[in-house]
Amino acid sequence: MSIRRLPSQLVSQIAAGEVVERPSAVVKELMENSLDAGATHIVVEVEQGGVRLIRVRDDGGGIAPDQLALALARHATSKIASFEDLQRVTSLGFRGEALPSIASVSRLTLTSRIAGQDSGWRIGGDGGDAFGEPVPAPHPIGATVEVRELFFNVPARRKFLRGERTEFGHIEEGVRRLALSRFAVGFHLWHNQRAVLRLEPAHDREASARRLAELCGREFGAASVWIDRGEAGLRLTGWLGLPAVSRAQADLQYFFVNGRPVRDRIVAHAVRQSYRDILYRERQPAVVLYLDIDPDRVDVNAHPAKHEVRFRDSSFVHEFIRRAVQGALTEIRPGAAPQPIVQAGERLRPTGGPDGGPVPAERWEIRRPGLPLRVGEQMAVYGRMHSSSAPEPAPVAPPPVADAERPPLGYALGQLHGCYVLAENTDGLVVVDMHAAHERILYERLKRLQADGTVKTQVLLAPVTLAVSSRERQLVEEHGALFAQFGLDVAVLGPETLAVRQVPALLADTDIAGMVRDMLADLAVHETSDRPESANQALLASLACHGAIRANRPLNLLEMNALLRDMERTDRGSQCNHGRPTWVQLTLGELDRLFRRGR
Repeated sequence: MSIRRLPSQLVSQIAAGEVVERPSAVVKELMENSLDAGATHIVVEVEQGGVRLIRVRDDGGGIAPDQLALALARHATSKIASFEDLQRVTSLGFRGEALPSIASVSRLTLTSRIAGQDSGWRIGGDGGDAFGEPVPAPHPIGATVEVRELFFNVPARRKFLRGERTEFGHIEEGVRRLALSRFAVGFHLWHNQRAVLRLEPAHDREASARRLAELCGREFGAASVWIDRGEAGLRLTGWLGLPAVSRAQADLQYFFVNGRPVRDRIVAHAVRQSYRDILYRERQPAVVLYLDIDPDRVDVNAHPAKHEVRFRDSSFVHEFIRRAVQGALTEIRPGAAPQPIVQAGERLRPTGGPDGGPVPAERWEIRRPGLPLRVGEQMAVYGRMHSSSAPEPAPVAPPPVADAERPPLGYALGQLHGCYVLAENTDGLVVVDMHAAHERILYERLKRLQADGTVKTQVLLAPVTLAVSSRERQLVEEHGALFAQFGLDVAVLGPETLAVRQVPALLADTDIAGMVRDMLADLAVHETSDRPESANQALLASLACHGAIRANRPLNLLEMNALLRDMERTDRGSQCNHGRPTWVQLTLGELDRLFRRGR
């Protein structure tokens, strides 16, 4: 069979297959071009799920009339000029394939006007390589791209599209992602001439919070905390959802790298590990996170549709994100919690801030129900509640104090059904699940005790041998220090044989071969693994669960107050090891509504 050059039209359609998977991909590419052009308002109009019409209008810089035809040519772009530029891409679009690819599978019209011109200019095509000459057309400064009859000349591709509602759902999700990446830009989305999203530019903190609540839900806004941490040229900012807003699916996880929406397994895995201690079973965390990194250290040219990125040092990025998120979650406790951005049912009250960008540097100064802030109180701990702590003197009853001096969880009033501790604090009534709370306290104590000393290891009388592939053997050779960090001595006996000679003492009775294989699988995918740490924490959690006070055990006021004080000092004290809340708050306002007071 002879080799022949493909027709340019077929080349464009092949490229379109990589870039234009469905209508939402068209909307994404056009909106990214608008953002790169400096738009402050973008209007997206869609009909029949994007199959009949996609129109994207912006107020960006526009395109000069003599460059309109070039904008529709393959591999033509204003965003890179050399290989060095490709190594430091800061724009969203840069390949120069989007417009010609879209034009090859639709009837496309491009209208634009630049500053200083009396009118705009229009150019269009009909699914082929040929485009007419630009003609004058009325248009404000900016650009409008109109895409009609998508895939009209590729019927096989059109047959694979889903229903109108499904296709529009993908479009709406894409607009939401970009709206979360650019708070200072206004976004309007219309479907079949009906307004779906009307997001005005967010130039201050109050407007930014409103947008976040509209896009992610008010529940997320009311139960999320701000994170802002930096290290070694990396900075992570954004919002971390508390366990109360965790999801069954990872559908409320938004990740941005240098302002680019991405779906990155390294970031997602690091976040899941950070939440491991506080989420129930297979629940997924809800987060909106922004990673800023030197463009030299990330490759954004890893995927034709630019959904994915590749970090130069993925293990370092993974560890930074894991520690940053875990550190922020550790601070969530009564009296010392990072502050959420919005209280449910309350008007937003920002305390200030210079701009409305997507990664504000300060936290919102708004209290969340159930987490009174910055109220300290010193009391003797643990009377007779458990034998691991020596009893210390404690007041027989709480001293009378002003509301401003009352501790975050208040003072105990009594016990309910042997399961719950009732306490009065400044905001109203606190209800504590005493077993869940004590379980978290013991778990964190066991972890601290273990962290204070070296990992206790145990040499195996009979080493555990494993048959492995050559790639798995290489992983052991490359990451020997990681195995040693967890107290594992894994030796290479041959090209396809490993031997485990030493393990952490707490894990001596576990499935050692299975754990090592799981570690190797993690290393192959994520370049890191914490299987021994996970297994160790599972054992500590089990110990804490068995050691925690049980239901129907009567406690006196001294023991109840000691429990409350310890909860206020314990990392992640608001959730038990299984992700359930350890306490809830009923405010005086909520109690008044229950009893219809003031009506």
